[in-house]
Amino acid sequence: MQPPPQFIFFDAGNVLVSFDYDQGFHQIAERTGISFSSIKEFYTTEDIQSRLENGTLSWQEVHNTFCTRFSSTVSLEAFSNAAGDIFTLNFAMLPVVTALQRSEVRLGLLSNSCQPHWDHLCTCDYALLPHAFSILVVSHEVSVAKPEREIYMHAQEAANTPADRIFFCDDLIANVDAARDVGWDAEQFTSAHQLIHDLNHRGIRLGI
Repeated sequence: MQPPPQFIFFDAGNVLVSFDYDQGFHQIAERTGISFSSIKEFYTTEDIQSRLENGTLSWQEVHNTFCTRFSSTVSLEAFSNAAGDIFTLNFAMLPVVTALQRSEVRLGLLSNSCQPHWDHLCTCDYALLPHAFSILVVSHEVSVAKPEREIYMHAQEAANTPADRIFFCDDLIANVDAARDVGWDAEQFTSAHQLIHDLNHRGIRLGI
């Protein structure tokens, strides 16, 4: 039987927190008076989210382009707050992370995120973020996003752990498959209950 993992990486979105991009678009619309549909079209046709996440576009550039496109005077702070406040904590994961913190397994976060979203997650007193994790690998900060191989190698180096002793949990199967391709043990996240089962199967007994 394979020994238990030494390091666990969690994804953030749809694992630790749920999110709703439309909520951000509505909030920007409320702050600026620009229609929801125009804002959503701006984001989707320009492929803004993925470019922010892989570091090829900065949030300051998005704000500048937005203000020019729509003749808006919204401040960067107001724009960021409206765009970033889109998350809801997955309360079912609280006892899981708390139990893991009592164990000898180290925890890290491996997430595709952009500056306004990450800033919001780190400054709004979420019970899990960011202090519960010893290593934070966030795509816009390392300029590469899942499922690219490079971000997994970066995370493994940061964890200083052999590939076969890392366990990873992500809601997207493409990201899970990419982790397996670099030698990690990985499972798709469907629920906290299923994650507890997956960890128990690997010898990590959480007692919950």
